[in-house]
Amino acid sequence: MITHPNADLLGTAELNYEQWRDLLRPNWGLYTPDDPKAFVGRVRSRSIYGFNASDISGNARCCERTQKDVRLDGVDHFYAVFQITGRSTIIQDDQAAPLAAGEVTLIDSARPVTYLNDGHEQWLSVQLPRQPLMVHLGFEPQGCLRARSGTCAGRLLYQLILESGDDLHSMSVPTDNYMQLAVYDFLGALFAPSNPVPCSQNTEKLFRRICSISKDRFADPDFGPCEVAAEAGISLRYLQKLFTQRGSTCSEFIYSVRLDHAARLLRRRKILGAGHAVSDIAYACGFRDYTHFARRFRYRFGHSPVAHAGDHA
Repeated sequence: MITHPNADLLGTAELNYEQWRDLLRPNWGLYTPDDPKAFVGRVRSRSIYGFNASDISGNARCCERTQKDVRLDGVDHFYAVFQITGRSTIIQDDQAAPLAAGEVTLIDSARPVTYLNDGHEQWLSVQLPRQPLMVHLGFEPQGCLRARSGTCAGRLLYQLILESGDDLHSMSVPTDNYMQLAVYDFLGALFAPSNPVPCSQNTEKLFRRICSISKDRFADPDFGPCEVAAEAGISLRYLQKLFTQRGSTCSEFIYSVRLDHAARLLRRRKILGAGHAVSDIAYACGFRDYTHFARRFRYRFGHSPVAHAGDHA
């Protein structure tokens, strides 16, 4: 892949270490080069499809982010590092990712990391909020992941990122959201493990939250998978994936919650010997049509709602 130095970055002022560090720290955390007194570099902040991003350069042969730095700045996200020029080896969690121009790796800002460089590199770093990234990938990246070079997904992602405009008003928020999903999808294609492990603790926590949302909102007849995804802050496709992994669908789960609640109300009606009409219970549990409710109830419990209520009239 042919790459070129970023002319916009080269047009910015050259910075000493203190100036460079202070510009990097808010989004990327603390970094220390091997020779701070001789260091010069550049930083150009920008927005890419609503993600925080920066063009970065420096002349350090080695640049390190220590455990102490992690504790001091509290930065907690992932970021994708695109090698624009030069060559680097990035080391995190004892995993090394050698990068040539046009390649990308994923870094965890909450862990120490070391950059080993030729000395005149340019990078483009894109900040990826931790929870949305894990939600869309379906796993938590571990260590220093380097994308498989020469893949179609890698080339398309690189092109998508480098050709993004800098005008903050050039795209609407909905358009940015779609572009962010495209970025996440390409990252998933590049970094998904070849032997997927069972769902992570974070994924299980997210799924429990989805179930809780469904149990809170099931009585609304307009409530369905689209509303669950929107409230959970995930894509409909990822929501469907979470349920498919568990052998079900979101719609079936919502129906299950509605039917279970209807069964409880019908048992209560039977015990008390009075209460709402059976059809009223169906409507209160989110069903618009009694016939549909009765058919699903019989399929689930093996008898009609009327029989469940003890009403044989």
